Amino acid sequence: MLAILAQHASAAANVLADDIANPPLVQSDYERALTIGDRYGQLTVNVPDMPFWLSEGEAFVYRQTTQGKRQFTLINAATGVKRPAFDQIRLAAALNSMSHKTYKSDDLPFARFELTDNGQRLSFEIENTHWSCDLAGYVCTSTQVPQRLGYGHTPPAENDPRKTTVSPNGKWDAYIRNYNIFLRSKDGSQDIPLTWDGSEGNYYALSTLRWSPDSTHLAGYRVRPGDQRKIHYVESSPTDQLQPKPWSIGYPKPGDAVALSQPVLFDIISQRVIAIDNTAFPNPYFLSPIQWWKDGRGFTFEYNQRGHQLYRLVEVDAATGQVRSLIDEASQTFIDYKRLATGRIFRYDVEDGKEIIWASERDGYEHLYLFNGRTGELKNQITRGDWVVRAVYYVDPIMRQIWFGASGMNSGEDPYFVHAYRIDFDGKGLTALTPEQADHHIEFSPSGRYYVDLWSRIDVPPHIVLYRTSDNAELMKVENADISELIGAGWQPPLSFHAKGRDGKTDIWGVIHLPVNFDPNKRYPVVERIYAGPQGSFVPKSFSTRVEPLTQLGFIVVQIDGMGTNNRSRAFHDVAWKNLKDGGFPDRILWHEAASARYSWYDISNVGIFGTSAGGQNAVSALLFYPEFYKVAVANSGCYDNRMDKIWWNEQWMGWPVGIEYSQSSAIDNAHRLQGKLMLIVGEMDHNVDPASTFQLADRLIKARKYFDMLYVPGADHGTPGAYAELKLLDFFVRNILGQRPPNWNAVLTELPKSK
Repeated sequence: MLAILAQHASAAANVLADDIANPPLVQSDYERALTIGDRYGQLTVNVPDMPFWLSEGEAFVYRQTTQGKRQFTLINAATGVKRPAFDQIRLAAALNSMSHKTYKSDDLPFARFELTDNGQRLSFEIENTHWSCDLAGYVCTSTQVPQRLGYGHTPPAENDPRKTTVSPNGKWDAYIRNYNIFLRSKDGSQDIPLTWDGSEGNYYALSTLRWSPDSTHLAGYRVRPGDQRKIHYVESSPTDQLQPKPWSIGYPKPGDAVALSQPVLFDIISQRVIAIDNTAFPNPYFLSPIQWWKDGRGFTFEYNQRGHQLYRLVEVDAATGQVRSLIDEASQTFIDYKRLATGRIFRYDVEDGKEIIWASERDGYEHLYLFNGRTGELKNQITRGDWVVRAVYYVDPIMRQIWFGASGMNSGEDPYFVHAYRIDFDGKGLTALTPEQADHHIEFSPSGRYYVDLWSRIDVPPHIVLYRTSDNAELMKVENADISELIGAGWQPPLSFHAKGRDGKTDIWGVIHLPVNFDPNKRYPVVERIYAGPQGSFVPKSFSTRVEPLTQLGFIVVQIDGMGTNNRSRAFHDVAWKNLKDGGFPDRILWHEAASARYSWYDISNVGIFGTSAGGQNAVSALLFYPEFYKVAVANSGCYDNRMDKIWWNEQWMGWPVGIEYSQSSAIDNAHRLQGKLMLIVGEMDHNVDPASTFQLADRLIKARKYFDMLYVPGADHGTPGAYAELKLLDFFVRNILGQRPPNWNAVLTELPKSK
């Protein structure tokens, strides 16, 4: 221990010497760092957010920001009329009157809304409250939206005869009593049990029941609950009482027994059960909601096998209960089933399932395929090539055409830029629709007659353009942002950079955020902002006035998408499989070295790294597994052992059953490897990642006699948001990379600068 203290004393002496050579940063530097992004946001004109279409009519809305003030604008696509979506001053007054809060008319706290009743009623949500406002008199009413905390997708057990699902012909109510299904005729003359064997531990779930279109059959799921694991909290400093509050949320973890759902089918006319053989779906992680064919011949559901290596489209015949597997996806690693749709592989049924459009990575890239929906046979591959489909915007079954988004098709361009294309069902007629070298976000109108394109780049402000779908004619240049004042104030966009990865041939892409008052004749220390979660790619591609606070203190900040992240080839993605400790670091280090070789101002002699959530895990892994390169890390809200985190995310990438790979990637089990300087940040009420993961890492570091810093924030949720945690991060890098002593904040600060 004396030797350790001596080392720290020597380090402190070095810091003092550095203070003389490099005068310490002052309070105003930090204030600028924490507020510069907000100040830059005041210098832009007509910067639009993502547009969205209203469900009624042919109108879309976007929110634009001008000098920090936000205005909702509505465009009638058919007429081209452009007007304010509603009276924001009157709405703010109505909200303030009802909520007893102070909302600003030019900064309303919602980004999307819906207009109904021919545009006379506005509805939206603020936090956990649903608001409905009559636009004639701006009278608003509110209802609380139940807040769902925790994870798991088990349908609930219900025993309330008042909750029913009504048959399409209106003759029957299906409901649950004593965990069994009952039918009650609308005239009240009949009350018939369909099942007798339901129980609390094996019940029929009302929320899963689906009637056939002709009301002759009813299908649903019988559910055997899995482990009821919970994580527990003590809110130490509640705002509404003196004493601490206990909390608990449901939180299944890897390896836990999951709920077993099994489909059930009933003939309503004969009031009998039709048996369904479960051989085709024996070990489900989940079964998707039941979907009847329109002609009532049967229903389908999607089966994701535990372990995420088999995903199957299953059909059940209504008359016989016979089961067929229509489409199978299989993988030796994982099936990324959430890629194009939330929770499920993209599927589009043509002519009531005569054909099925299906997304798959079976050839090594995400593409679209056309299947015979009656036989399950593959008719043809629709898209193909060394590029990936990123979204399906619109399908026209009459013209047999698909509008979709894809990236990586254009050589010499950033392979993450999304462009829009049209193609025929047979794979012919591929047409590019967005020539601008930029990242495009497309939104189609509900009718499919129009679409809007929001495009920008990190160095090009956003534009919105309205098009007609039938001939792709440009109808209106809706918005062009103006950033001339921003540029005049010294704003500079990140610098895009790419270099070869570990295989020597794949380009790894990232951005470099340059320091304030950048001078190419100086040398600047590098800090990497990391998030290497395999579910996506994370380097920014579109315009933003956001500024990395560390750049205002003299640091270069970089972001990189290494192997193991998403939206490239399947081989690129598979690097993460059972190997989250990899984090793409072999690619990242080569990227840093290439940047240093190209730019004399890029100093990698003492590289720092920071991240939140999966990025927190990555930041710690950098110090544990790549200490020869990464020296200083700040890890916020991380999961440091994937067995401690939520089941869906971790079994997807680390596999099931739980194997030795979990320990090999565990920062907790590898805590003894720590060599660099580490700060852990954790929020007391983190509902996303079990905060015990951070405490277990701290415990193991202490037992390994490792020195580290830790910030515990009472009441904070995931990411520990706020200026205090941000300031602690800045201080940590200033001390340990710049070698400077930050100001004595207790002596100079009356309040923290407001960061956004």
